[in-house]
Amino acid sequence: MIIEMKVPSPGESISEVEIASWLVADGDYVEKDQEICEIDSDKATLTLAAEESGAITIKVEEGESVAVGEVACVIDTSVEGSASSDQSKDEKSPEVKSVQAVDPSKTSYATGTASPAARKMMAEKGVEITQGSGKDGRVTKEDVVKAKTAMGNGPGPRGLERKKMSVLRRKVAERLVSVKNETAMLTTFNEVDMKPIMDLRAIYKEDFKEKHGVGLGFMSFFTKAVTRALKLFPDVNAMIDGKDVVYYDYADISIAVSSPKGLMVPVVRNAELLSFEGIESEIRRLAIKARDGKMAMDDMLGGTFTITNGGVFGSMLSTPIINPPQSAILGMHNIVERPVVVAGEVVVRPIMYVALSYDHRIIDGRESVGFLCAVKEALENPVELLLDGDAHIKDNLEL
Repeated sequence: MIIEMKVPSPGESISEVEIASWLVADGDYVEKDQEICEIDSDKATLTLAAEESGAITIKVEEGESVAVGEVACVIDTSVEGSASSDQSKDEKSPEVKSVQAVDPSKTSYATGTASPAARKMMAEKGVEITQGSGKDGRVTKEDVVKAKTAMGNGPGPRGLERKKMSVLRRKVAERLVSVKNETAMLTTFNEVDMKPIMDLRAIYKEDFKEKHGVGLGFMSFFTKAVTRALKLFPDVNAMIDGKDVVYYDYADISIAVSSPKGLMVPVVRNAELLSFEGIESEIRRLAIKARDGKMAMDDMLGGTFTITNGGVFGSMLSTPIINPPQSAILGMHNIVERPVVVAGEVVVRPIMYVALSYDHRIIDGRESVGFLCAVKEALENPVELLLDGDAHIKDNLEL
């Protein structure tokens, strides 16, 4: 019996996706529920699992776009066998760069036959290959890249690799360009003395982790400071919709996280209502989903304001780009010990530069500067402004 595996829909309004990678090879025996490929859309990545056990025939090449509902592969359930060995999976892995030599005496009808992707690259680059490194001498994309490289001359290695941008990356690129072109984006900066927060974390982080099973990081303090500032400056939490301005009485905070697929921005819903433990737990849950490639479209929909932390990569200062259709984004950076003046004396303090990029069409200088100063004020006075005073620190941290 032949089972057709059709491309599932990642969500409403998405009609086309891209086959990011096949996790099995054409002709492999697959088990029921085994993950066989990864599918990229402009919102999220999902995996396709085999509906039945059998031999798989791939119908769509990696990197090709395909409409939702079309057949990606078929499975012949009449074939019996066992799942692909680890060795075959390793050969499939994109990290494996070794090229198998082909014995010229063992050529066949397949020798010199190029895959669709390789054939397209050969035409674009003007390369002709009569024998490849694939099975039975088939020509692969790597063969074309190496052949093109060999045509150049140089004193050392001159390798190159061409990879098609994923749907997600292309969509991000389009959105970033549109933000630059369609908004009046400005950035204002300030600096934050992180010593008060670092002192609190030094005292309470072990108890916090022991009780809640999650670390007491900087993000919960920043999220708390942001939700407080959004109440003081509601224009920063608003968006332009045509000729209207939409104001929100809640704070859905988008948190930029790094993933194997690139930057993703999942949303912490109603962050203004969450405790420190609630914020840290939700950020950890979303970060794990992003890392494992299991981020769903619903996780990233909405959001009224974004926080991004370039400091984890060592960034000292940057101008973050607004996450549309939002009107502002806060950029965190690395913490560096710097000389500052406190009460007329020069002392060394752990300083973080912070940046607020905002859409000047809806947010004026007074609101943008006031918002960032409110964030700074809360972070430098966390006991009073975020924890309701000394007597309630443990209560607010739920210790």
